[in-house]
Amino acid sequence: MVLSCQALDYYYGSRPALAGVEFSIEPGCAGLLGPNGAGKSTLMNCLLGRRRIPPGRVQVLGHDPAREPLEVRRQVGVMPEADVYLPGVNGLEMTVFCARLCGLPRSQAMSRAHEVLGYVGLGEERYRPVEQYSTGMRQRLKLACALVHGPRLLLLDEPTSGLDPTGREQMLELIEEVTRQAGLSVLLSSHILGDIERVCDQVVMLAEGRVVFSGNRQEFITRGSGRLQVKVKSQPERLAQALQQRGCQVQQPPGRGYLEVELPAGQSVDLVWRQASRLGLQIRHLSPLAAGLDEAFRQAMNGAVPAGGREQA
Repeated sequence: MVLSCQALDYYYGSRPALAGVEFSIEPGCAGLLGPNGAGKSTLMNCLLGRRRIPPGRVQVLGHDPAREPLEVRRQVGVMPEADVYLPGVNGLEMTVFCARLCGLPRSQAMSRAHEVLGYVGLGEERYRPVEQYSTGMRQRLKLACALVHGPRLLLLDEPTSGLDPTGREQMLELIEEVTRQAGLSVLLSSHILGDIERVCDQVVMLAEGRVVFSGNRQEFITRGSGRLQVKVKSQPERLAQALQQRGCQVQQPPGRGYLEVELPAGQSVDLVWRQASRLGLQIRHLSPLAAGLDEAFRQAMNGAVPAGGREQA
């Protein structure tokens, strides 16, 4: 387990920013979703020990940020949403500075800075003043600064913010690479659903300071809508007619060879199996029909949380 929260509350004055937050994240890439004001930034700060919270509520890489904030920050790399750089420095100097802040000796900090700047595609621009960097270059510089000290976990806050389509694709490819090849775990906070759908295996969703979903991304996308993709060996029209008679909405996309079935309220997938068996038809394929993360997001915000996740009232 990479990190976990148990009954985490945080208040700004009398206003709760986080209320009873509970979730856990396994190694890999997890997405942190939620509208503005949901508590994502407050949660990130609690994970890093930047907010005063009771001991025992949060674990990050086996450490409690309430008791060991500096140890947590040694093992975590942070990419903030806002630009953070020193005036008058170049990309190499900025990255070395971040490495030194994390305790690396100067020679090792210099070596690591050259390495990570090349890794993120800024090797040829490392001596250029940061003020002259484009938005995409500054985003990659922030990623390099987050990676320079060799963390085990990355916290990325809106990493594709302000990027054009090419820059966004390059950033997502880097995130995929550090997760799949370098073996780092990532918590990616974003309001761009496509980014989460592209690179994340797990989803934590906040609304008004509470967790409304925590679980597998595919379950978040596919469960709860009652929509299925069904393929039978022959005579799909007979199964379609039988399911329609029992209240299902059925479509057969031209040339696709399968049925799209939306189950009526209160019915489970057993209805499809029973009708196929009654008609003597062989089901070759049956799976949830992915609705897309945007639809799953709207359902979760409306309280229709997919059954595969853990809901908090």
